[in-house]
Amino acid sequence: FSGAYSGGAFSPAPYAFTLFLVVGYVALHLGSVEQAANGAAIVFCGNILKDFVVPKFLKIQKYVICPFIDMANHVGIRESGEVAFEYFANGYSLAVKDNVKQGTELFISYGPRSNDQLLQYYGFVESNNPHDVYIMPSLRQWDIQAIEKACDRTIGVGRLEKLERAGLLGKLSTGEDEGDESALNKGGGVVISRAGGVDPAVLQALRALVSTDEEWYDAGEAIGNFANEGSGGVENERLARLAAKTAIEMELASKPTTLDEDEKLLKKLSSSKSLVVDTEEVLAIQFRIEKKKLLQEAISDLM
Repeated sequence: FSGAYSGGAFSPAPYAFTLFLVVGYVALHLGSVEQAANGAAIVFCGNILKDFVVPKFLKIQKYVICPFIDMANHVGIRESGEVAFEYFANGYSLAVKDNVKQGTELFISYGPRSNDQLLQYYGFVESNNPHDVYIMPSLRQWDIQAIEKACDRTIGVGRLEKLERAGLLGKLSTGEDEGDESALNKGGGVVISRAGGVDPAVLQALRALVSTDEEWYDAGEAIGNFANEGSGGVENERLARLAAKTAIEMELASKPTTLDEDEKLLKKLSSSKSLVVDTEEVLAIQFRIEKKKLLQEAISDLM
């Protein structure tokens, strides 16, 4: 796991050596006490910068293996244990956050990680992961004709060009790193998160996309004026959400299996009496289930 602290541990050596120099400096009458104190202050500030400020500024992150502590399992929210780096002890501690009954398992958080990251780096999938995300193809890859049909509207002239200039259409997918937000979503795909649903910038783009000529002119033909919910009117907001809902439903329909089929297959494998169970297959099914659940939740939120 990785923690918020990424600097070094406390070392008494620089401070002891500084104290020795200060005493010698004053005892030998090489300068005033104020000068010696200023020198000691510089050393103290330098160590603070080295241990705390510089790692934060450079965004240095260290990953460590902690015997015993690394036996604690992960949970996305409401973890019962908290891991911290003890600066003066040069070690890690695991503290109980609330009253926990004896014999109860302690859970810690590995950080706000999606199932993509948990599966890639830790080898498991968290059910109903509050930090999970799904990255759909960018807006430019959506089926505009299907959206026009669902909304019973024709995309107005100049809308797509405006979205292109605003950088809201994303890029053409290369097929690399698709579906993993750790790749920084280089293709500009549409991000759907369990915590926030559809990216607000995408809903903003859809409000402009499905707007009538009257709504478009009332907004000054500016994408920015569609930023707030309902900014294009009640009907415009409904159609923007319908457009997003349609695209997500099409994404779900493109999968070779349904959520129900995956859940039945997982149940079958879990109840199998066979001694040989393909762990990778089970993880793959669990991963598919969680992503499809996330998409279905996003659809429900848009209704």
